[in-house]
Amino acid sequence: MIRRFLAVALFVLATGSSQAQPSLPSSFQAKTIHSPEGADIFVRWGGSGPIVVLIHGYAENSDSWAPLAADLMKDHTVVVPDLRGIGRSSKPADGYEKKTQAKDMRAVVTSLGYDKTFVVAHDIGNMVAYAYAAMYPDKVARLVVMDAPIPGIDPWNEILQNPGVWHFNFHGPDAERLVAGRERIYLDRIWNDFTGDPGQPDEATRNFFTATYAQPGGMRAGFAQFAAFSQDARDNKIFEQTKLTMPVMAVGGEKSFGSLQAVIMRHVATNVREEVVAGSGHWLMEERPAYTVAVIRKFLDGPPVAHTVARSAGDSNEERFTPAEYRFPQVGNPGTGSSGIGGIAPSDLLLLPRRATNPADYALRQGRSFRPYPERTASFEECH
Repeated sequence: MIRRFLAVALFVLATGSSQAQPSLPSSFQAKTIHSPEGADIFVRWGGSGPIVVLIHGYAENSDSWAPLAADLMKDHTVVVPDLRGIGRSSKPADGYEKKTQAKDMRAVVTSLGYDKTFVVAHDIGNMVAYAYAAMYPDKVARLVVMDAPIPGIDPWNEILQNPGVWHFNFHGPDAERLVAGRERIYLDRIWNDFTGDPGQPDEATRNFFTATYAQPGGMRAGFAQFAAFSQDARDNKIFEQTKLTMPVMAVGGEKSFGSLQAVIMRHVATNVREEVVAGSGHWLMEERPAYTVAVIRKFLDGPPVAHTVARSAGDSNEERFTPAEYRFPQVGNPGTGSSGIGGIAPSDLLLLPRRATNPADYALRQGRSFRPYPERTASFEECH
């Protein structure tokens, strides 16, 4: 009863604020679709044209896609589900492995009468989207992932050692008791630590999402997303053996993942385009919505995608590190959404000279004055 009252009170505060809470276009249709995997998935969709599925992350729900959905619906059909356990989807006791949630997403797509789509994801949504693309590669035309790691994919082990990812292991009955009635305090820690703009997410957005997670079972289900990471890592090591071949755009906030997002995706995909959103932390839709929307639209609507391939250079004195060799800073705020890695600028990412087309050739520097190798642009055909 107390938790329900808090949820209602927070919702009223959000709607009464001068700031608008995030909301998908009112013209969108809505329904709940039963997944054969044991969840009822709430989904909204609208617009017309090529199909785009938007998969949200943690500490948010599907309404976080409001700026992108409003833009894409002009000439795309936009499908926006709540992940199981979040928002208005059901909160089952299990099934939070990302490959299971990928099956939820497939049930949504096919139940609406669609088949092959674009997929755009953020945060934990990246993990679901990667599993989806790996399981249904011929059903994904292009994939966008934004600002989060992939369990089991380098440099995952180094990420786990960073104290900034304390929330990865904060779950279970005692954690639920600690957070009950204090959901806003818990979520504020995540929002504050991982933003590049202290004013974002704004108060109305925070109140709205807090009310979502304060629903009965909301925090239990949210924590279950993290509890599944060990199994996700095992699953992804299997998925990694077959590389994704569809065009992929890896987007990182400059003050968060930055170019590291592309490094991660080049371990699992052969055709990766890199984008860094200047000035942004993890919460791209809240911090830099206009730029992020423009970047995504350009990628989805653009011609066949090219990516960069390094040309060999002769300076053999430059010292390089693989992701496994790099040691991330252990002091200060990591400043990264669900990663715990901060302060990695685009210039921190280099190519090793030995095999420029191998994803393992991408490396991080560690406090040395290196210069990047010159690059050329490879055509889409060269990548396949």
